[in-house]
Amino acid sequence: MSRWRFVLSARWFRYLLLVLLFAAGCVGLAEWQLARHDEKVAEISRIQNNYDAAPVPLEDLLEEPGSYRESDEWQPVALTGEYQTENQLLVRNRPRDGESGFEVLVPFQADSGRIFLVDRGWVPIGSDPAAPDAVPAPPEGTVTVVARLKAGEPSVPGGTTSSGVLASIQLSEVSRLLDEPIEPSAYGLLAHEDPAPAERPLPAARPELDEGPHLSYAFQWVAFALLGFCGLVFAIRQEYRYRNSDDPDEQRKAAARAARRTARRTDADEEDELLDAAR
Repeated sequence: MSRWRFVLSARWFRYLLLVLLFAAGCVGLAEWQLARHDEKVAEISRIQNNYDAAPVPLEDLLEEPGSYRESDEWQPVALTGEYQTENQLLVRNRPRDGESGFEVLVPFQADSGRIFLVDRGWVPIGSDPAAPDAVPAPPEGTVTVVARLKAGEPSVPGGTTSSGVLASIQLSEVSRLLDEPIEPSAYGLLAHEDPAPAERPLPAARPELDEGPHLSYAFQWVAFALLGFCGLVFAIRQEYRYRNSDDPDEQRKAAARAARRTARRTDADEEDELLDAAR
């Protein structure tokens, strides 16, 4: 046992501390990936439960402004009223299928007087990259709209341009631009309009049911943590062999290891050596 006393030195305690810190970091990253995985599973569950559900009146689901809950995501809501076409807005930097474009936002005033922001879909950039060539107009007069609920987006650096093009669907910023109150916690991705216009922006794509690689990444971080300890054990073992290289017992063990390595040599290995020697 005295031959292993070197591992009690301050140097090896420092190595152990480094490995423990490395393992703690790996475990923390694994837990983060597991949390991301749980979020994706919960999101998939909401999509499966809500996306194709029957529409409910907006006032029944969001009884008060700002009462949106995460569990309401993708739930279709129905409203009857009129589009405020004069207040149409665009959101820039919205790629789709490798092409840049804009989301088209139009406030919708329900018969109850409540104003709800509707994302009518996507249009590509035009000859001027700062604007689309054309935006299909929403139907005029009384319209019944079915839209799927989404939470408002966070603000994005860069903000709103001088022409009123938004960087994100940040609902308080939309309310400020329109100078009127809109539903502050959610907006709607358009599903249907009645009457249906002859042309409309490209509808939002159905969300994918993909959990992503988070679970496998979590396992990888745990494996990295274990590899840190394996590396420490290997380094201790190597130093032990170096310190005791003149011990007869260790010499016998080293000879046995060399013999096993030689026994594992294949005919291909010997042929490769002969070819190398002939060059």
